[in-house]
Amino acid sequence: MELLLNYPSQLAKSLKDGDIDMALLPVAAMQEIPGARIVSDYGIASDGNVASVAIFSQVPMEEIKTVYLDYQSRSSVRLAQLLLEKHWKKQVEFKEATEHYIEYINGPTAGVIIGDRALKQRTNFEFMYDLATGWKEYTGLDFVFATWVANKELPAGFLKQFNGANAEGLKHIDEVVAANPFPYYDLKTYYTENIKYYLDEEKKNGMNRFLELIK
Repeated sequence: MELLLNYPSQLAKSLKDGDIDMALLPVAAMQEIPGARIVSDYGIASDGNVASVAIFSQVPMEEIKTVYLDYQSRSSVRLAQLLLEKHWKKQVEFKEATEHYIEYINGPTAGVIIGDRALKQRTNFEFMYDLATGWKEYTGLDFVFATWVANKELPAGFLKQFNGANAEGLKHIDEVVAANPFPYYDLKTYYTENIKYYLDEEKKNGMNRFLELIK
């Protein structure tokens, strides 16, 4: 295997273009890829507070008028749009985020921030609306952000080994945390409490509900 690192949105394009064979792909992007299929029992999910995917703002939800949409992940953007409309009952103007958009989040302008950047911003804004928490409040379901996806048939032997590798990796979280100092947030908490990896039936129900709502 060759492991390539990129933004989730770019991975979706690479898979669609046939440049890669499989990807940890935003769930929302699956609908745009012919032949997309989930090829592992593991992914990136949450059963509530995910900590790293949120709408950040300096004003409360009722005062937000504009929301920047993070360009890194389609699932997070679609989830934010869905929750703003259905859960928080907000009509806002959406703006495509540029590279330095976080600098422009002020007053009635909010922004969706994901990943490491979101964890770093947690103390810089007055208000943070966690999207996995919002989804749980709205539906009562868990949320799946990303799954391992291929758009072609992969060898059964490889898929079995790959599943095993995912399971083995989860036994070494303490080592991963120790090797990656991160002063902004407790990674042990993040990797063991905020993020869930095994896609059980509860996670799949949440994923299918999300895909139905964004069709």
